[in-house]
Amino acid sequence: MAELQPMNPNQQQQHPPQSYPQQQYYYPPNNQTSYSPPQGQQFNMNQADPEDPEAKGIEFTDGSIRKAFIRKVFAILSVQLSLTLGVISLFIFVPSVSKYVFNNFWLFIVAIVLLFILLIMLACCENLRRSSPTNYIMLFLLTVCMSFMLGVTSATYSRNEVFIAVGITAVVTIGLTIFALQTKWDFTTMGGVLFVSVIILVIFGIFASIFRNNTLTLVYASIGALLFCIYLVYDIQLMMGGKHKYSISPEEYIFAALNLYIDIVNIFMYILMIIGASKN
Repeated sequence: MAELQPMNPNQQQQHPPQSYPQQQYYYPPNNQTSYSPPQGQQFNMNQADPEDPEAKGIEFTDGSIRKAFIRKVFAILSVQLSLTLGVISLFIFVPSVSKYVFNNFWLFIVAIVLLFILLIMLACCENLRRSSPTNYIMLFLLTVCMSFMLGVTSATYSRNEVFIAVGITAVVTIGLTIFALQTKWDFTTMGGVLFVSVIILVIFGIFASIFRNNTLTLVYASIGALLFCIYLVYDIQLMMGGKHKYSISPEEYIFAALNLYIDIVNIFMYILMIIGASKN
């Protein structure tokens, strides 16, 4: 029989290491905690969180931006045309106003100078026409100056001539707007041709003013009216974007409204010139 030996308390009994099954854990990416939907509801992984500020513009497509831009431009243009029509009516129906301006012709010169300064600033300074409310203020001042000039010019014609010119301009503008919205022709590629045509028209206008002739005035006014009718279609299609080759940025709502306003004003002036020259 083996003899039992007493165990030394300083010695520790060694046990072989036990192997335990290693448990695997799942850690969600980006330190996100897992979410379990309530019973009876299904969780859609593609659904945007309404509290996430980056997800609030998901449904704001380019088409909706373009439509809102077009509505904004036409709203601004409507205010401009209403103001211009009111000033023209003031000069036509209140003779004392036109008489005062004719006796103080320096007001007309000041309006021309301010008009060109504002026009150059809005056309050349991109940051200026995009900063609100500065762009609205400058456009309003430009519209006032242009309306004043049109009022003084209209006062030199009879009321019937002005009424006929306003009516024809309204019909032409509406018709060309519908045409620009519906046609498959792309006028946005004609920018260079139209710009050169305007330069030629200005030179022709200088000669027409020097060599005063009724027939020459009719030809000049007819070419000018036709040219700005094409310009109106061109600017409308630039504003529309979409399938057209060139388009204007939705941030340029002031510039787009200014272009359409100048086109309509020039159409009115040339039609008024045609009516006046034909009666003379």
